[in-house]
Amino acid sequence: MDTLLWILLPGFVALASGVLAWFVMQSRMEVKLAELRERLAEERGSLEAEREAMKTSMETAMRAAEEAAKRQALDNFLNDITVEQRHYTRDNRLLLGNRKSLVLQERMYFRNIPLSDWIEHEIVMDEGADINRLVQDMTIFDKEVVSIADIPRPKRQLA
Repeated sequence: MDTLLWILLPGFVALASGVLAWFVMQSRMEVKLAELRERLAEERGSLEAEREAMKTSMETAMRAAEEAAKRQALDNFLNDITVEQRHYTRDNRLLLGNRKSLVLQERMYFRNIPLSDWIEHEIVMDEGADINRLVQDMTIFDKEVVSIADIPRPKRQLA
């Protein structure tokens, strides 16, 4: 029996150490696989976050470009609007005397296309009144209002 024990014992020890080595190697492989999966999940997460950030920044950039294009188109449109102005004096003969008046006519244009009919104002003039001064005071389409580039901007006050 001793001999049988001495023959089977090394075989049993070899088999047990083989099984033990297999379990150790299996657990090491599972640890390495878990580490790889963790790195893969981190990389996927960072790629998804980067993709979302790029998508958001791309949408923001596109929205900003569209707004800039619309603003530029509006500025170009408003810069193409002009005002034609003409004036003359009219003498109205009444029973008791003559009445002199200034007739001011204005019309808006987009390039060479009229946007409005002639808008006419009649201003009664006193003797010796300055015609140019009356024309400047009574204009409807003020040049500062027509061109958006010339609109006076309110100054911001820091609070």
